[in-house]
Amino acid sequence: MCLPELAAFDLATLVARARDGDARAVGRLISLVENGSEHLREAMAALAAEPGHARVIGLTGSPGVGKSTTTAVLVAAFRANNQRVAVLAVDPSSPFSGGALLGDRVRMQDHATDSGVYIRSMASRGHLGGLAWSTPQALRVLDAAGFDVVLVETVGVGQAEVEVASLADTTLVLVAPGMGDGIQAAKAGILEIADVFVVNKADRDGADSTARDLRHMLSLAEGRRPEDWQPPIVKTVASRNEGVEDLMAALDKHQEWLVKSGRLDARRRVRAADEIEAIAVTALRTRIGDLRGGTLLDQLAGQVVAGELDPYTAADQLVADVTR
Repeated sequence: MCLPELAAFDLATLVARARDGDARAVGRLISLVENGSEHLREAMAALAAEPGHARVIGLTGSPGVGKSTTTAVLVAAFRANNQRVAVLAVDPSSPFSGGALLGDRVRMQDHATDSGVYIRSMASRGHLGGLAWSTPQALRVLDAAGFDVVLVETVGVGQAEVEVASLADTTLVLVAPGMGDGIQAAKAGILEIADVFVVNKADRDGADSTARDLRHMLSLAEGRRPEDWQPPIVKTVASRNEGVEDLMAALDKHQEWLVKSGRLDARRRVRAADEIEAIAVTALRTRIGDLRGGTLLDQLAGQVVAGELDPYTAADQLVADVTR
C-alpha cells in the first residue's frame, strides 16, 4: 500500500470501519501487515484495544487432498449457522510479483458475493512452514474485525506444514486414499499436531484402509494420556458435501474440550508468545543486517576467522551491542 493512499484514509477511521465489517478496510489493514508498513505498530495498537474472540481453524495436508474444497464447504456450514467467516489461504508466491499465485478467490466463487465471508490469499514469499510470515498479524486483524471463525488453509508442501498448529485452536489434517498419506503423516510429525483427521475423497478405493492405518498409528503414539484429546478420523467427500455434518460435529466437540480443559487459553498464550518472539527476532535481524556492512560485525568475523574469538563469544558481543 502506498503511503499517500493511507494518508488520505485516516488510520483511526480505517480501524473503526474494519471493526464494523467493512471488507475494504479489513483488506487494507492486512495489506499493511503484508507490506511491513511503518504504520503497522500504530494499527496493531489500535486493534489490540478491543480484541475479538474468533475461532481459528487450520487446514493442512498434501497437495491434491482437497483442502480448498473442504474449506469452501466449511464456510457454507458456518454461514448456515449465521456465523461470519474469514478465510486466509496461503499460496505459493509468484516468482515475478511476490504475490499469491493461486488466488483462492477464484476457487471459492460460491462465497464471493456473501458479505458475511471474507477471503484473502496471502503469499508465502518463500517462508517455510506452510504459512506466510505475516499470518499471525493478519489473524489479529480478522479477530478484531469481529469474525466468528477464521479458516487458515496452508500451502501444500508436506512435512513443513506443522507450523499451522501453533496458530490454530483446532488443526485439521486432510489425507486422501492412494496418496501414501498415512506414511507421510507419520514422517512429517503430523500425528502430533492433528486435532481432527479428515479422509477426504472417501468415495475412492482405499478410504477404509487409509482410515484404519491412521487409527493404528494413533494407537501407537507415545505420550498420549487418557485425559488428552483423542483425534477422531472423519471420512468426507467434500466435492459432494458428504460427511460435512460429521466434520462439524468433530470440530464442535474439540472446541468444547478445549474450553473445558483450559487448553484454549493455553494455546492462545503460546500463539501470542510465538508472535512476540517472531517480532523481536525480526527486529534484531534488521539491526544486525544494518551492522553487516559496519565495523563491529566485520571485526568480530575477522577475530573468529583468526581464532581469536569463538563464534559464541562473538555472538554475545554482537547481541550486547544491538540490544543496548
